[in-house]
Order: sequence, then structure tokens, then C-alpha cells
Amino acid sequence: MLKITVCIGSSCHIKGSRQVVEQLQYLISKNELSDKVELGGTFCMGKCQMGVCVTVNDSFYSVTPDSVEEFFTKEVLTRV
Repeated sequence: MLKITVCIGSSCHIKGSRQVVEQLQYLISKNELSDKVELGGTFCMGKCQMGVCVTVNDSFYSVTPDSVEEFFTKEVLTRV
């Protein structure tokens, strides 16, 4: 099971974490990966300047609402 965690703390929220979560939910569903990918939220990851902060298992990424699809293709689809 691949675990994606998105920061929903105030700094990342301002930078679009809600849109990132919604797009990830859509992409997981569209690709029928809900049995292979777990999506969760967390509060501050301590890298506020780099937000929206996202981890895939233990690897850290900085994602924006505009880069979600590219991130999903490169970092999620290649691992499932």
C-alpha cells in the first residue's frame, strides 16, 4: 500500500492543500487505485516555505495545485 500524506496546516492550506487533496482523490479514483493508495492528511511537516508539503511513503515533495497531475504521474503511478 502506497501512503500519500498531504500537509493541511495553515501555511500549506493557504498555498492550496485543499485543491491538492481534491485532485489526488480524483486521480486515485479515476485510476482505480483506492485499494493500492492510501491518502491522508497531517498538520505541519516543518517545511512551510516549501509547501504544499506531500510525502509518498517517506519521500518528501513540494506540490502545487498546478503540479498535482505531473506529481501523480511521476511519483505515484510509477510505484503501484
